[in-house]
Amino acid sequence: MSEASSYERYHRQIILKNFGDTAQDKLRAASILVVGAGGLGCPLLQYLAAAGAGCIGIADDDVVALSNLHRQPLYSMADIGKAKVQVAAEKLQALNPDVEIHQHTKRVTSKNALEIIKNYDIVADASDNFATRYLVNDACVLLGKPLVFGAVSQWEGQLAIFNAGTDAVNYRDLFPQPPSAGTVLNCAEAGVPGPLPGIIGTMMANELIKLITGTGKPMLNKMLLYNAWNNQQYELALSAQKEAKQLLPANAAAFMETDYDVLCNKTDLLPGIDEAQFFSMIQNKHVLVLDVREPGEMPPCDFPNSKQLSLSQLPKFFDELKSYKTIITICQTGVRSRQAAALLVAHFSSTIQILNLQHGIINLKKITSV
Repeated sequence: MSEASSYERYHRQIILKNFGDTAQDKLRAASILVVGAGGLGCPLLQYLAAAGAGCIGIADDDVVALSNLHRQPLYSMADIGKAKVQVAAEKLQALNPDVEIHQHTKRVTSKNALEIIKNYDIVADASDNFATRYLVNDACVLLGKPLVFGAVSQWEGQLAIFNAGTDAVNYRDLFPQPPSAGTVLNCAEAGVPGPLPGIIGTMMANELIKLITGTGKPMLNKMLLYNAWNNQQYELALSAQKEAKQLLPANAAAFMETDYDVLCNKTDLLPGIDEAQFFSMIQNKHVLVLDVREPGEMPPCDFPNSKQLSLSQLPKFFDELKSYKTIITICQTGVRSRQAAALLVAHFSSTIQILNLQHGIINLKKITSV
């Protein structure tokens, strides 16, 4: 792009007081890794590319689904089934051909995170699960990389900058240990209004631009809490905690040996069944379908021989379940039901067969025929 057309493209931000060509040059020289190309990642990526970030890396192993489109308008119906990273890269390149895009179409794990992250100046965590959040945080601490963090759940959003500035804090200073699986619901479980990820994702882009260019007042050692229901927001002051440092991997070798899925209590190794097995088994009167969602969650569970006991109340009702030979736990997407299955396995040992419906009730294509 010629100097004249470049100035025209970025004119509105270049003429900002205390921004100018110097800040624009810093932005052009920066390399940013965005982990997650979903609800938060879409607006974040779009505004970084539009602002003229020199190099953007996108890391995500997911594909576009119909359920993404209400909050991820970077994608369209024609993109369903395609890799998010590939689609996002094509559209960002069309938006601004001068931005260099690096595609990482794989899940970020403890085995590859350090190798990926080391090539970028700054990282943005736009992921949607605790395993990735703790992993990215720990990797950034080890590598000394600033981390801009965002998260959403239902009507609430969080925004913070970690590992940057004087007396820098990291995610573990606020949340030393991951919550138990199923106790904090993701968007697929609890829902989210479409505009909220856009609001938080755009705020993340703003913080990244300020941090890179040295303009404005970045949210160092603070966390912003935003409530889209009543449009209220609060700031929390954060400080480093000595005990949190002890929870970080001591070095790269220790980090690479850490299983963050296990750390975050994922229970994927519990016995699971697919859709076909589920519909075949529920005709047996000795099989109980145990819905561990909260009362009133949709779609309703009206399968033969089914019972609703929310995950939080489940241990109080173990005696009511001991007469069944097989229990299939179900929930919205499989997160809470895996946790419920783990509780049942621990309590009943081998006396009852405990199975979990993989991917949850919302993915049952035949649900209307039952």
